[in-house]
Amino acid sequence: MNTKLDKSDWILLALLYGATTILNGIDYYRSENKLIEYIIDLPLDTVSSIILILIFLYFIIPRYLINTKKYTTFFFVSLVVLTTIGCLDRLVGFVTAGRSWSDFPNFLLFLQAGLYDATDMIGFPLGILLIKKFYEGQTQFLKVEKQQKENELKLLRSQIDPHFLFNNLNTLDSLIDTDSEKAKEYINRLSLIYRYLIQTKDSEVMELSKEIQFAENYIFLIKTRFEYDYDFEVIKNVSLKDSFIPTGAIQTLLENVVKHNKPDGQQPIRASITIDENRLTVVNTKSNFKVKNDSLGTGLDNLKTRYQLLSDQEISIINTDHNFKVSIPIIKLSE
Repeated sequence: MNTKLDKSDWILLALLYGATTILNGIDYYRSENKLIEYIIDLPLDTVSSIILILIFLYFIIPRYLINTKKYTTFFFVSLVVLTTIGCLDRLVGFVTAGRSWSDFPNFLLFLQAGLYDATDMIGFPLGILLIKKFYEGQTQFLKVEKQQKENELKLLRSQIDPHFLFNNLNTLDSLIDTDSEKAKEYINRLSLIYRYLIQTKDSEVMELSKEIQFAENYIFLIKTRFEYDYDFEVIKNVSLKDSFIPTGAIQTLLENVVKHNKPDGQQPIRASITIDENRLTVVNTKSNFKVKNDSLGTGLDNLKTRYQLLSDQEISIINTDHNFKVSIPIIKLSE
């Protein structure tokens, strides 16, 4: 479950706190509280509640429930945080009310009152947010699950795509007559590609090193078929150990380069695959070749959906007049 607050969450909190502030103001008026209590106590209650919500959603729940399921630690950490914030809020309220320090309760009663105040401040808004997040997560999961099934079908179809096979057989046919040694290499690379596609068809993620090996074989087919029309470069700035990406991600990015860019016969389409610590980036020069709108971006949209299921990180796409850049996160399963 994604516990980070989005725009709709902040709008919901604004409505909740707006209503709560009005009701508390009416209660203060009936109790004949001092003006300073309106000025300090009401805003402080809202700020304290928001701070508690942020601590729970961004730190306590992800760290001790979602990622590690440390329920005992979650209980004690929550108890300490709630008591601390609640006691500070109650201390300020004691001062603004102008009460004598002789009326200050003993330590245990003060802690109990602080814990009560904190749970009262955070209970309703946090509960509403968690319910909202849960149902949003369920809806998103069903959407992604449906898309994943469609992706699996498309991936299976791409593995036996007759158009892909037909093009490669034509290239192979011409190589047999002109360059038998290269034809043997072409057959070897093509068999490695199909073997990889069959072996990984049920894998959600794959080692980056194996995906790069696949990419090098795939690039060989492209360069053999189109000769000087495309120029690819692989730049490895870091070790590929313990690094993963969605299976077939590089195939999608390479197909995107070839599918949407037709060389003009003068300058090749130049593309680079750069591997850094946390991201893999593919940048290619663009041609004036226009594609049908219904085919543009389908592969990248599918890749975005897969990342929603596998990671909380997103892919980045930058489209300029001269270059197209796609950057995908590298997944570290060991972390």
